[in-house]
Parts: sequence; C-alpha cells; structure tokens
Amino acid sequence: MNEIKKILVAVAPSKEQAEGIFNYAAKLAASLNAELIVANVINSRDVEAVSKIVSLGYEVDGEHYVQGVREERKRMMDQIIKRSSFPAESVRTIFKVGNPIDELLKIIEKEDADIIVMGPKGRTNLEHVILGSVAEKMFRRSPVPILSYRDEKCAKRLKKRVHLK
Repeated sequence: MNEIKKILVAVAPSKEQAEGIFNYAAKLAASLNAELIVANVINSRDVEAVSKIVSLGYEVDGEHYVQGVREERKRMMDQIIKRSSFPAESVRTIFKVGNPIDELLKIIEKEDADIIVMGPKGRTNLEHVILGSVAEKMFRRSPVPILSYRDEKCAKRLKKRVHLK
C-alpha cells in the first residue's frame, strides 16, 4: 500500500455535511501527516438553469451565480477550517465549475491525490437514498480509494437496517 500524503476532500454544498466531512478528513490527515485538498465543484447544470432564468428576463446571470456560490462556499470553508484544529497552512481549497464527477476525477489526477474522502450523498438528504449519484459514480470511476464519511444520523439509520440472525 502506498503512503497517503494527499487527501482530497469532496465537500458537500450544505454546511453541516461539509463540516462533518472536513473534520473527519482532517483527523485522518493529522494521523497520517498528510495535506488536505478541499474540492468544491459548482455543478454546471445549476449554472445552465440560472442562464435559462436569465432568458426569461430575470436579473441574474450564470457568472454572478458562480461568483456568489464561490464566495459563499469560501466563507463556509474558511470558518470550518478555522474551527478545526488542523493547520490551515496544510489545507488548499479548489473551486471548479462543471460536472462534479468529471471535475473530481481531474482534480485527483492533477493533484496526485492518494485518497478521497466524501459523503455518501450530496444535495438531497432523503432517508431512502443510500448513495447519491455523484458518490456512486465516483466509487465506480475513481483511480484512488474512496473513504465514505457517515455522520451520526446516517450511521444510526444504516445500523437499524442491519439484521443479525
């Protein structure tokens, strides 16, 4: 097994999920003396939806949408990193716009990440959904191991599904 020196953290759009995923990855990185690379991918589908709204005459556009989301997520991550005990100088944050799966795969390759930490699902928090489409596709396509983070609520729900005989 190769030494783990770079951990890619694919954070979710929600603050609660992002903080849990980041803190879990930070504990892992601290134990391995590894660098954290935080990936934020703004889905191009969302940008396209905003562009369609513009065509209806509303005063919003894709560029301003991306800028606003990027600033909001940067503030969120800065706060999460500051609250953590992980040294800020060992964290880099990357923002991309595109298909989340494609962008995460490109980041893995470009940054030479050794492992990725991500949540099992992204935008929706539906009780019946076990694995989100991004996570599921990443598990099939990632060239590096993926560690799937579970918060307490998710872990408790999944434990209820385990039937011991």
